[in-house]
Amino acid sequence: MNILATEATPASAIGGMLIPLILLFAFMYFFMIRPQQKETKKKNQMLSELAIGDTVLTTSGFYGTIIDINEDTLIVEFGNNRNCRIPMQRAAVSEVEKPEDAAESK
Repeated sequence: MNILATEATPASAIGGMLIPLILLFAFMYFFMIRPQQKETKKKNQMLSELAIGDTVLTTSGFYGTIIDINEDTLIVEFGNNRNCRIPMQRAAVSEVEKPEDAAESK
């Protein structure tokens, strides 16, 4: 009698372990993976819409204006004297402000 009882428990234990495991993966997808994919998609769209004259904030914290765009690099002008022009990668841009957005806010 005891042997029959132990043979039935592994099947129910597998079923009991499977449901929490599925719930864990669903939780990870909806709270970790999916938001990261949305953020990546939004950043890629922002980088593809860069244009000359946009004001950008770099990942290092500098504000500048785009004066030239190549495939993977941008030439950004920093400061008021207009002599500081630095080439940088597109990935170094963290925020973009379009000139028409700046005019509307003022």
